[in-house]
Amino acid sequence: MTTATEQHPAGPLSAAVANLCTRLQPQVSARTAAGFREVLRRLSAPLQVAVAGRIKSGKSTLVNALIGRRVAPTDVGECTRLVTRFQYGTVDRVEIVFEDGRKQVLPFSADGMIPNDLEVDFDKVSHLEAYLTNAVLRDLTVIDTPGLGSLDDASVKRTEKLLGAAKHRRSESEDGDEDEGGDELDDTSRNAVAGAEAVLYVVTQGVRADDQQALAAFTAATASREAGPVNAIAVLNKADTIAPESVAGSGGDVWKAASMLAEKQAATLKPRVADVIPVIGLLAESAESGNFTSADADALRSLSKLDEGTWETMLMSADIFTTWDCEVTEATRNRLLEKLDLYGIRTAVDALRRDPELTAGALRRSLLNASGLAGVRGRLDAVFRARADGIKAAAALASVTALAHASGDPGERQRVHDAIEVLLAKPEAHQLRLLEALTLVTSGAVAMPEDLAEEVLRVGSSADIGEQLGMKGRPPRELSAYALERAGWWRSFASFGATPAQSRVAHVVHRAYFLIWQQLREQAG
Repeated sequence: MTTATEQHPAGPLSAAVANLCTRLQPQVSARTAAGFREVLRRLSAPLQVAVAGRIKSGKSTLVNALIGRRVAPTDVGECTRLVTRFQYGTVDRVEIVFEDGRKQVLPFSADGMIPNDLEVDFDKVSHLEAYLTNAVLRDLTVIDTPGLGSLDDASVKRTEKLLGAAKHRRSESEDGDEDEGGDELDDTSRNAVAGAEAVLYVVTQGVRADDQQALAAFTAATASREAGPVNAIAVLNKADTIAPESVAGSGGDVWKAASMLAEKQAATLKPRVADVIPVIGLLAESAESGNFTSADADALRSLSKLDEGTWETMLMSADIFTTWDCEVTEATRNRLLEKLDLYGIRTAVDALRRDPELTAGALRRSLLNASGLAGVRGRLDAVFRARADGIKAAAALASVTALAHASGDPGERQRVHDAIEVLLAKPEAHQLRLLEALTLVTSGAVAMPEDLAEEVLRVGSSADIGEQLGMKGRPPRELSAYALERAGWWRSFASFGATPAQSRVAHVVHRAYFLIWQQLREQAG
């Protein structure tokens, strides 16, 4: 098992915050020091991404696709009402974690999935920990959550508890020494250090009020760190179920309709999420997890030989597809429907008609391409993985601040505040300043004119210089001139006309532009 002690902070910013916690531990109360130890543990762990959304939005199916293995149960059962943490391990296993901290190994079901029902007292279970050998989990812990819009209050509470007030857990790598009685984390301190560091929020065709509420719940559950473009992206799942005629300008194309609807949803959820990406979770799960077999490819090959009239009639509905008289058995067609749905079946048959010699492996890759999973992974890499250091460091600083505030000791609070200010004053910590400024603006804590808020959002929520400047694809000389121009403008705004709060943000944005200008000059040589 990869242990916490074998891991290292995600990068220089996380390392700087870890050093701050280590230095402060002797200067704070035993209880706050215990909180700092938990912050240190989290800084050395992979980035924790919660997959959240309403019930039946397809969260678990998407989790399976991202992990590349059908392991999370998707049918309604006890396990789908629990939070499950998928993390890297050298031996595949699942543990039931009880409310009192006890653990019990749970065997996988015959099909390799987590069993849907537990043979224990369900009301005493806190959550599940799944350890898998999948390489994708080396730098990403994926947290599958019950629907936050569920009518099942107990499931909602379990989700909120793990995301926001999880009990202090020792990692299995620790040596088991007990803390002395006075430094156990209390509920307030647990709230301060617990919580997913990023969220992948799953929506379907209509963004509703409870989607906004669920994102607000994520915000409340992450030590008051606002869900925003730094730590949240959304996916429009079940894109294949969108009726193209319902989206003006789609030209009857399902995927174009989904992409256009995703853009509208991004505007609705802005600035809570960096982007909304369309995906067909079921297709992605089947193609990526090994659930699509050679037998499935053979059945699709037989269907591709049907005459056009018969084929189009069969695709009118699921019932007609499975019951129409055809040499492919009804049971086989039901299996295809469960794995691919009608859109995936049509996609596969179209591919086989274009190239009858297509192998089962090539057909699987064609289905994977059609699922949109690559787009989701690309955004995960761009928004989360590439910026894990900043996300984790910002989350840790928020936890450190909350722990000091919860202590009730003004002297301790001041010592922590002063140490954080010293850290943030260092040039290498500018990214943290920028993340803080972005959070202040997107949360509404600092009011900005709409055009300036948009600019802060653009500069702070991308690692690509062209995107930061809103000039993607333009030559370096233009980028450099524009960065210097905007640096001067924001410096002037900070000094003249800005409120004190706006001025604080403006100084950070000015420096961001100046550093971009410096970087472009160095690249020009």
